[in-house]
Amino acid sequence: MDCSLQFCRYYISLAYLASLFPGAWAIKVAEAFDPLCTTALLRSTNVMMAMVCGVLVHDLLLCIKPGIGKTKATAYAILVALYPVHWFFTFLYYTDVASLAAVLAMYLFCLKKRFWVSAMFGAISILFRQTNIIWMLFFAANGAITYVQDLPLSDYVSHKNSRLTDKSSTEVLDRDNTASAPGLRRRRTNGSISQRRVVSGSTNLYISFIEEVLDISFKLWNSKSKVLLNFTPFAIVLVVFVAFIIWNGGIVLGAKEAHVVSPHFAQFLYFGLVSAASLLPLHFTPRRVSELFRGCAKNKTSSSLAMLVALGLSFVAVHFFSIAHPYLLADNRHYTFYIWRKVIQAHWMMKYILIPIYVYSWFSVINILGKSQTRVWVLSFVFAVALVLVPAPLVEFRYYTIPLVIVVLNSPVIGNCRLLALGSAYTAADLFTLLMFLFKPFHWEHETGTQRFIW
Repeated sequence: MDCSLQFCRYYISLAYLASLFPGAWAIKVAEAFDPLCTTALLRSTNVMMAMVCGVLVHDLLLCIKPGIGKTKATAYAILVALYPVHWFFTFLYYTDVASLAAVLAMYLFCLKKRFWVSAMFGAISILFRQTNIIWMLFFAANGAITYVQDLPLSDYVSHKNSRLTDKSSTEVLDRDNTASAPGLRRRRTNGSISQRRVVSGSTNLYISFIEEVLDISFKLWNSKSKVLLNFTPFAIVLVVFVAFIIWNGGIVLGAKEAHVVSPHFAQFLYFGLVSAASLLPLHFTPRRVSELFRGCAKNKTSSSLAMLVALGLSFVAVHFFSIAHPYLLADNRHYTFYIWRKVIQAHWMMKYILIPIYVYSWFSVINILGKSQTRVWVLSFVFAVALVLVPAPLVEFRYYTIPLVIVVLNSPVIGNCRLLALGSAYTAADLFTLLMFLFKPFHWEHETGTQRFIW
């Protein structure tokens, strides 16, 4: 925080020092700005960013789920604000809340097809956290897919392929007109947001994943000029980012030796469990477990094969790629220190016992997302999560916040009673962490100062 105060005093008076006031006058002006660089004021910026996050979650839900209503969207915005990790860092001077706000703004403007604004927020988000480049590419890629799907048929149909595309288009429109099946919905016409967007039930609109990929590829190729023109701002940000990596010698800033890129595949599994547990009413209820197993029973061969592959890969990830970062083992301020010692390392078998829970959690999350998004969207989300989390050697709940909020935004709406119960659980966790932070300080023998418990 001392460094932050010094930077604040420097930058807030820089313009004046550079152009107006020489010598001793410059020192007096810098001192005059000291009241604007207090610890409380700097930390209050995250409170303001948290409010912005709430507004963005509200607006995103109205875009993604037009039928949700403003009252329910507001309730969800409050729920996200109460999410324990996000709520805790709202009151500390960390970049996580501002990073989330920038990513959500990027998502919202991409949905509204204001791509230059979206790319601008993408660039801002990367300034807060370099891995946000992955989320920019994720939103841009799916934004391009949505863009070509919403184009008039004549914009991407050649004479040679018109018969095939007319047939597929007719089938999709027929399904739209009879959209009473669960999970199939239309988007509300709202400004630049398209009148019709295929966002759900990929099994309803496409016979197979291959058909879906081919259809998207065909449309992207035949509309490549428009796509390249509209998504140029994202390409510009990507090129600048690549240039930065080359200049910096890597993606990491600061202590590079402490954040070496590592194949931490177990981190990917941890996120599945955390995200499912954070949305407990959607994933860990007897009804949900029964529903998931009934779905698997409908196609026993493919489901059994997928389950075996997932269990096998998870075993490999846990056995060979569970990384215990030195910070995780030594820093007893963080709750992850105690979870690692008391749960994962409680017995040598524990990390293997958790494998079925990891697999179930990911299967449930993917199944839930598949009810409101296409297979390509779900697959690209899983891939983006892997790209963000696997290279990170340190287990930090903060890293999970952005993908978790994306899961919340694209999951089915929770009933009022369950939403209230989940909000109450979040509030209880918030109060616990607040009390631990305020009233359970401790000291390290090798270092002066007071230490406190944090996420």
